[in-house]
Order: sequence, then C-alpha cells, then structure tokens
Amino acid sequence: MMKLPLKPRIRPCGALLLLALVAPMLSGCGYALVGRAQNLPEDVRRVFVRPLENRTTRSQVEQFLTSAIADELLTRPRFTVVRSGAEADAELTGSVTGFSVFPVTFDSEGRATDYQVRIEAQMSFRRTDTNQTVLWQNESYLFQENYQLQISQGVYFDQEDTALREAAGRFAETVITDLLEGF
Repeated sequence: MMKLPLKPRIRPCGALLLLALVAPMLSGCGYALVGRAQNLPEDVRRVFVRPLENRTTRSQVEQFLTSAIADELLTRPRFTVVRSGAEADAELTGSVTGFSVFPVTFDSEGRATDYQVRIEAQMSFRRTDTNQTVLWQNESYLFQENYQLQISQGVYFDQEDTALREAAGRFAETVITDLLEGF
C-alpha cells in the first residue's frame, strides 16, 4: 500500500486569527512618505524666498540656489511663493558660505571624469509677523554630491555651471524636505 503525502490545510478560522494578530502591527508600523510630514504650523502657506547671500568667491551660486529653492517650493501643493515678505506668512533666508568643486575620478589621459560639488549654507525659515518666530534653522547646512562629466569624442570643456545647476536642484529638494521634516 502506497502512502500519499498529506497536503497541509489552512483552516479558515486559523487564517483569520493570524490576520487579526498581524493587522494591528502592520497598521502602526510608522512608515510615512518622505516629504509629507508637517512640522510647520498649518497657517504657513505663503512663503517669500529672499535671495540668498553669496559669501563665496563663486559668482552666481546664490542665484542658482535661490531659483531652485523657489521652484522646489512650487512643487509642494501646500505652499505659494510670493513676491515680498509683506505678502508672506513665512520667509526663507540664507547665505551660501562655501562652494567648491573638485575632481574625484580621472580617465586614462588624466582628465577629470567625476567631480564633487560641495555647498555649505546657513538657512532659516521664520514667520513674517512681528515676533519673527524661527520655525526651522540650520546654521551649518552641508550638501555634497558627485557629478559625472559627459565627455564625447575628445570634446572637453568646463561643465561647472551644468554641475552647479543640477546640484542646486537637489540641494533645494533636501533643504525643503529637511524644513518640512524638521531635521
């Protein structure tokens, strides 16, 4: 007589019991979408982005960063970027205190193929009312990112502006996310 292997059976009541035990743990796991936390008061909706001050020797760095920050705020449905502090609920201000670009990887001919862009800034987000309450501040904000050059057919030219534009966009994303998350 040949024995057939037994198939395990899951009983409906056992599956329901397991689901009842696991469901509360999954619902309170603490996961949230990045950039969705709101550590700012709900009434802060209109924001003035004051042009950043440039304390570096690199011209235009503050213009690239200010523009990128305003653009990033516009992607957040909660905020409206306004033209002056008088129209705003809060104001984002800052200074670019350091900027450097240096090569990190070289090709066989000794040309740089990867650069690191490093931006240091002092950032502050405060109400525009008479109390000027600071809602978020980072006196030593550091952003660094590697940037790969696209060299084709021996054509090689300075791509620092291109790297700065791309880094400015990601700098703005991290500043606004940190502001919203309260880091």
